[in-house]
Order: sequence, then C-alpha cells, then structure tokens
Amino acid sequence: MDVRLGDGASAPVRLITCFEDEQPCLKGLPEPLAQLVGEAAESEAFAKKFGTSLVLTPGQREAPRHIVLMGLGKASEFNAEKARRAAGKAFKEARKLKGAGLAIDCAGMMDKLDPRELGRALAEGVSLAAYKFDKYIADRKENPVKEVIIQGEGLEQGVNQGLVLAEATNLARRLTDEPANVMTPAHLAREAEEAGAKYGFSVQVRDEAGIRALGMEAFLAVAGASDNPPRLIVIRYQGDPGSDQVLALVGKGLTYDSGGLSLKTREGMNGMKGDMAGGAAVIGAMAAIAGLKVKANVLGIVAACENMVSGKAYRVNDIVGSMAGKSIEVLSTDAEGRLTLADAVYYAVTVEKATQVLDIATLTGAALVTFGKITTAVLANDDAFYAKLQKAAELAGEGIWRLPHGDEFKELIKSDLADLRNTSKDGAGTITGGLFVGAFVKDKPWLHLDIAGTAWASSEGDYHPKGATGVGVRTMFHLANTMSKGE
Repeated sequence: MDVRLGDGASAPVRLITCFEDEQPCLKGLPEPLAQLVGEAAESEAFAKKFGTSLVLTPGQREAPRHIVLMGLGKASEFNAEKARRAAGKAFKEARKLKGAGLAIDCAGMMDKLDPRELGRALAEGVSLAAYKFDKYIADRKENPVKEVIIQGEGLEQGVNQGLVLAEATNLARRLTDEPANVMTPAHLAREAEEAGAKYGFSVQVRDEAGIRALGMEAFLAVAGASDNPPRLIVIRYQGDPGSDQVLALVGKGLTYDSGGLSLKTREGMNGMKGDMAGGAAVIGAMAAIAGLKVKANVLGIVAACENMVSGKAYRVNDIVGSMAGKSIEVLSTDAEGRLTLADAVYYAVTVEKATQVLDIATLTGAALVTFGKITTAVLANDDAFYAKLQKAAELAGEGIWRLPHGDEFKELIKSDLADLRNTSKDGAGTITGGLFVGAFVKDKPWLHLDIAGTAWASSEGDYHPKGATGVGVRTMFHLANTMSKGE
C-alpha cells in the first residue's frame, strides 16, 4: 500500500473530520457534497464524539464515491494519538468499503497539532492499521486499499518519518508473529542481518562457542536444553562518531519458552512464541534509528535462545554463574528471561561500553495482572533518564508507569546460598524481576520495560492487529532521537 502526500481528489473514499465544537472544514468540496456533509454533521444520526463515524454515499460516478465523516471529540483534547487512531479507523472503513484509495483531508486538523507531529501520526495510523500476519493462509484476502493520500501543507517531514516508524514496528510485529518452528534463534539472527543490510547498521552474531568464550553462564544455562543453539545478536549503529555516549537497547529473545523443567501448562504455553517480543522490538527500533539517521550511538543486543526440556536442562535449586561473576540460585526455570538479560546487559556496559541501558522484555505475568494489556511497567534508577522515556512514550502514544524500586525490594531476591535468587521470596514479581536485571548494569542509568501485557493484543484495536503489537519500537526510537538532541 502506497502512503503519500498529494491531492486526493480522485480517491474513491475521503475522510472528513469534525470536532464537537466546530463545523467540518469543507474547503475544496463541490457545493452539493459540501451541503451533504454539512447537513450530516448537524443531524442526530451523527455524534461528534471521538471515533464516531458516518459513511455518506452521494451516489455519484466521480470521486469520492464514499465520504467517511468522523468525529474527533473536543478540539482542546485532540492530540497525536487521537490523530493516529482516527487514521487507523479511516483505513479500516475504506477497507470495508473496498475502496482502492483513501484521501485523508487534514484541513480541519492542521491548526490543532504541529504539522510534523500530525503528519507522523497519520502516516503511522494507516500503515500500522494495514498490517496483517496472514502469510500461512492459502486463501488470504488482499487489501483492496492500494493508496492513502494525505492532503495538507507542511506534513512531508512528519509523513516520511511516520512511514519509517510504522515499517519498523511492523517488522517487529512480523518477527513476533512468526511461529517458533520458523523463528529459531538462528533465524532471528538472520533477520537482524537482513534488516542491517536494508537500514544501515552492522550486525555481529556469536554462536554458542562465542557465547561461552564470553563467560555467559546464565544465558547458556537457559539455552542448554534446546536442540536449537543460542545466538547473541549485537547490533551497532554509530550516528555520532564524535561522542562517547552509547545507548544500549537490550531485548529478551526467548524464541520459545516452555518454562523448562518448571513446565508451563498447555494454556500457559499458548503465545510463548512471542516471548522474544522485546528482542523483536529492539531490532525494529534499530531499523528506525538507522533508517532515519538519528545522530546518536545506539547498540542493540538480543540474547536469543529457547527454554526447553531435556536431560541437559537446568534444574530448580541449581546454582549457576554469570558473566558478571555473580552466582544465581535457580528457584524456577520459568524465570529464565532475567538470566539471559543479566548477561546481556552486563556485556553491554563492560564490553561495548554502553553509558545508558534500556532493557525490554515480556518478563513477568505479574505485569499483566497489574496493568493488563494497556500499560507497560517500568523500573528506572535515574530520574532524568526516566523523564526522557516519558517524553518518548508520549510521542509514540504508548502508555508506561513507573514502579517503586527501593532497597526493601532488593532484599526479596537475596539468596542464602548464592549472590542472587531468580524469583522473589515474597511477591512483587514485576519489581523484583526488573531489579534482578538491574543488578547487572553496574550503576549505569537504566530503564527496564516489562511488556508482558502490552506486547500482544487479544483483540483488534484502531491501529493494532490481533496478535503482536510491536510495542516499544517507536518509544525507543523517540528516546534515542530525544537524547541525540541533548534534551
């Protein structure tokens, strides 16, 4: 589907928006159509609340054949996320109407948002809404909407950025949606290499021997039971060679998680192909960062493996080592992601000399219990770093919430037999899971995003499909972009 700026006069479907306290902007519409839309906007059949829509079919042969009149709510409450959602809704209406083209008339929205922000949000909304993972369905239906034309002045920079961000998010979605018999650790590494060739970043992949040479004992303990060997994927992008600042994005890369010997139930295993959503998000974010040439040095790391069951599996009550030299008492083999992340973040700060670290992972069921599929749980050891994340998440339209992380919570992961234990002694699972990872960052500014709830949607949203959401890709891009400006 082609998304571009231009004159959408020939598009068979046109979106016209209307705020509660304003009349719709009818500039450029022929008089009969302007009258039709104006009357519809004032009719009882149309509520101007956000997201309500009315499809008008003038009955004419020339374009537009259909007009989607959509309410945007109060003008004072309009923001980029609502523009993104409106664009997604409009695309879905056009698809339902089987229109070959959709024109988005921005006239009514132009004075409500910065043009770059508006252009980015609209391009993201339609492109994200168009994503569908159906490659394994023989009689899949083609998308009838071949082009989306965004009409408005000064939107070009935002539209171009939005298209790259949506493409990168859809890349992360696709990687997460692939079944685990396809998306093995080795396959994920190849996908990262292909993305590097396309977007302009370098990729180094270490096999099992290379991982062992680094002393990543915790990572290898998790990977030990699988017939599919692990891969350490290291992505490097140097957008500011004169700076010694390096932002590390570290993603959990469990391409399948059975729970190991602490075996999940059948229901619990459903969806565990997506336990690498954090790693997929890192690859997607690196694609966006490199593709849009952000002036920052950014490192992406994915410790990719499977947590399986065999005679080589690590066991409950085992004590395993780590690259940092810390010993870990295993109380559950299903608390495996934090073991892989521990070695990965330590590698980032010691070998790659990262100065700030963000890790992103489908880490704990407790995050889903607390925030559902709506908000990402966050831990942070640095207020200024968290403030930048807040700004980035707002730009992306992705909800986050910071959790407490005092020393009393750290007591819950202290072991009587080793330096740390991999589960809490007494609840606070999301906090203690994050703090376990944080114990390996060597006091660098650090953010931990638990996307166990937000990485996967059980129903379709305005621009999210049912399935992988690609959460985190755009937030991580905006974080790197914000930091590149010294903000």
